[in-house]
Amino acid sequence: MIEVIYIRWLRQLKHYWRSKSRLIGSLGQPLLFMVAFGFGFGPMYTKASGGANYMDFLAPGIVSMSILFTAIFSGLEVIWDRQFGFLKETLVAPISRTEIMVGKTLGGATIAMIQGLIVLCLTYLLGFRVPGLESLALGLVFMLLIAIFFSGLGLAIASKMKDMQGFQLIMNFLIMPTFFLSGALFPLENLPPAIYFISRIDPLTYGVDGMRGALAGMSVFGVYSDFATLFTLSVLVCLIGAFLFSKVEA
Repeated sequence: MIEVIYIRWLRQLKHYWRSKSRLIGSLGQPLLFMVAFGFGFGPMYTKASGGANYMDFLAPGIVSMSILFTAIFSGLEVIWDRQFGFLKETLVAPISRTEIMVGKTLGGATIAMIQGLIVLCLTYLLGFRVPGLESLALGLVFMLLIAIFFSGLGLAIASKMKDMQGFQLIMNFLIMPTFFLSGALFPLENLPPAIYFISRIDPLTYGVDGMRGALAGMSVFGVYSDFATLFTLSVLVCLIGAFLFSKVEA
């Protein structure tokens, strides 16, 4: 079982490493958001918050965004494999489909983690600082949970689709509201009740809030509450993904 999961995980990483354009291109949007929002809204945030640094608030949200986009689009590989016949060959092999799904999920999550770490390093160039190693370790836990949740979600959706363009449209429909309503760019306090309610049922909200609490000491719901919620959701979405993948037809 471990060998099968490792092979699927390794295949994901090799695809990522060989696609240098994918690695470099996925850094463009986080950098744009950091520069545009960091320097554009930074002075206003500082005045409104009584001198707080907006980059300390923004950086965990941008790292979460990078992980979100990279992780959820890992589901594209399922559709890609289906179109080129590799998925059919995999499914008829004498191995469990759950093992295949776990390997793909961990591979997508690892790639998303690498991408998130690269963006986290870039935030240092813009003035963001992690308080210490304990904060960094806790932040990495939240990064991993975000990566696992959205990798599992992407694979679960991809297992029920055969059209790559349709998958991209659905993902874009889900990703942008998920990101913008998570509190990654603005504080959740004092929001209109309807928007605040939607933010509370957004899984990324707990990832962003947990990372912000771990890396910058700013948390609305509490780090442990964020961890418990995101951990539960990650396990749940992986179980659903494993069930849907077990029903997939090549």
